[in-house]
Amino acid sequence: MALSVNNLVKLRKYPFITFLFFIILFVTFFILTTYTSQPPLRQPSVTKAIPTTPSPLLLPLPLPLQETVSNDSTETVSNDSTETVINSELDDSDSGEGLGYEWKVCTGSLAVDYIPCLDNRKAIKALRSRRHMEHRERYCPKPNPKCLVPLPGGYKVPVHWPKSRDMIWFDNVPHLKLVEYKKEQNWVKRSGDYLLFPGGGTQFKEGVNHYIQYIEKNLPKIGWGKRTRVILDVGCGVASFGGYLLDKNVITMSFAPKDEHEAQIQFALERGIPATLSVIGTQRLTFPDNAFDLIHCARCRVHWDGYGGKPLLELNRVLRPGGVFIWSATPVYRDDERDKKVWKAMVALTESICWKVVAKSFDSSGIGLVIYEKPVSSSCYKSRKENNPPLCDENTRPKTSWYTPLDGCISAIPITNTWPTPWPQRLNSKPLSLSTDPEAERAFHKDTKHWSELVTNVYIGSLGVNWSNVRNVMDMNVRYGGFAAALSDLPLWVMNIVSVNGPDTLPAIFDRGLIGIYHDWCESLNTYPRTYDLLHSSFLFGNITHRCDVLDVVVEMDRILRPGGVVIVEDNIQMLNKLKHIFRSLHWSTSLHRQRFLVGRKGFWRPETKR
Repeated sequence: MALSVNNLVKLRKYPFITFLFFIILFVTFFILTTYTSQPPLRQPSVTKAIPTTPSPLLLPLPLPLQETVSNDSTETVSNDSTETVINSELDDSDSGEGLGYEWKVCTGSLAVDYIPCLDNRKAIKALRSRRHMEHRERYCPKPNPKCLVPLPGGYKVPVHWPKSRDMIWFDNVPHLKLVEYKKEQNWVKRSGDYLLFPGGGTQFKEGVNHYIQYIEKNLPKIGWGKRTRVILDVGCGVASFGGYLLDKNVITMSFAPKDEHEAQIQFALERGIPATLSVIGTQRLTFPDNAFDLIHCARCRVHWDGYGGKPLLELNRVLRPGGVFIWSATPVYRDDERDKKVWKAMVALTESICWKVVAKSFDSSGIGLVIYEKPVSSSCYKSRKENNPPLCDENTRPKTSWYTPLDGCISAIPITNTWPTPWPQRLNSKPLSLSTDPEAERAFHKDTKHWSELVTNVYIGSLGVNWSNVRNVMDMNVRYGGFAAALSDLPLWVMNIVSVNGPDTLPAIFDRGLIGIYHDWCESLNTYPRTYDLLHSSFLFGNITHRCDVLDVVVEMDRILRPGGVVIVEDNIQMLNKLKHIFRSLHWSTSLHRQRFLVGRKGFWRPETKR
């Protein structure tokens, strides 16, 4: 008799059916769990035009740690210009085991130069007004995109400093708009595989060095590199002004909005010159009050008297008392009706905030400039005929400069106000903004000593970092800038990041003659991809994990770090193990030192793109 399920039922073979059912169930469960727990890693592919052997920022290290990565769950993240699918399962165990990621590359027309908080097209399209540059301000997508930014075709290891000040690889920043648009002004030129920067500019008709000397000739007390150390260059072009001032021990925070001139800030950072993306629109710049010794604007296209004079009031906020504003623009030296009108408005506005003209002149090329000086006390404000603009109420005025609307009032000048000690003594002197509490000064000197010893004994010689190839550095969570101060003798610069969720120590950093910005690492930074050689963090991640995902921060680190660049993380071993697995899933090499420092180097790997 043929056997079938019906026959078995008729013969009452129920025990056999039950046994057969459990056998099938067990085999199925075994196959599924075995396959999903150990999936094969996806093999990466790299565009043929992209080199695979970056110039090392890491020296050879013994016994590099090797890990494998597993993929379990899937999360889809998208925004207007990117699409990505990420497999992730974060493991909070002490060992850090069980982390798994499958990365996807960002797509869309903006992918190669993608800046999430500045390229949020959906938010920008919904704006009711663009009159005050609202479309150049920050609108971060939610959730944060977790795709990896692709490399431009033919991307190479950047030209090293100091050659990079004058020439960069065209393929690394393949934009020609400025080459054509500013070809008569010597901003930037194309020469074969390179972009060249001759040191020209709209106002630098005889070269930027001549212009720098001309400024000091008009106001000798500026004292480049001694009295004047930290300056802000508004609408900086390709940042040649700041680049050449480095020779005089002046560090310049150059900034401009994204896309006002195609890739100008990207050019600056590729050249190894400090720069950031920002705009004087409707919100404060991410700098503290009374920060900069000097502010410069050469045809920077900002309507200072517009918006009720708020743009100039913002400069007044960030300019140090006794500091100067240098304005080189057509209203200073032309007599047509439009320029006369602008000049008249500027005269009225600067007088209303008690700025004094200390120099006004014209050079042999016909270019002119005016230099204003900010008062050193609030007495002038109180003696004005009209209280317009009014003095700010310091009890209600916001203290933060993070998503804060521009002031329509004049911020009071500190009663105890002096000029910082000349550079380089300024670096290790007590910051003027530091609390008068003796404990604050002890903490500052302790922090300075700590970083000096740690950099000398560990960072320079023991982590395998090739510091000769490091130029652009970011310290991701700073207290008093001790890490940057300890590196001050090396030919590099450090962007110091002070968390908006922690103590406000950024004024002290500027007092020391260093530069920095406020930021929240749960959001993307205002910079182009591939702009930093080295990222450093010291016990950053423990303060972030209760607000956002560690993965968000690592994706942003990958975005802004150059291929061949290095990450140094100081943290507890549990966090280092977690980060180590994420770094390895990105095909970074990693090494662990003293159970306290994790060093990772980014390669040229990008995920395969589907065709």
